[in-house]
Amino acid sequence: MSVFWHNDELGEGQEWRVTLKTSAVARDRLADRILELHPWAGGSEIIASPVEWAMDRYADWVEKFTAAQE
Repeated sequence: MSVFWHNDELGEGQEWRVTLKTSAVARDRLADRILELHPWAGGSEIIASPVEWAMDRYADWVEKFTAAQE
């Protein structure tokens, strides 16, 4: 449940937190797609937390599977 201020009114509603992992290269493409699919005209709250460190094997996997398909 979320309590928020919007259009000069106090509101309540159900919200979901979703964590998506992607590469820096694919980040903007992913954000654009989320905004395209989101039902609220104001868009989603989309924030990023950069990864300071990850095992090379995992980082390579993320890069491989988030690369743009040609």
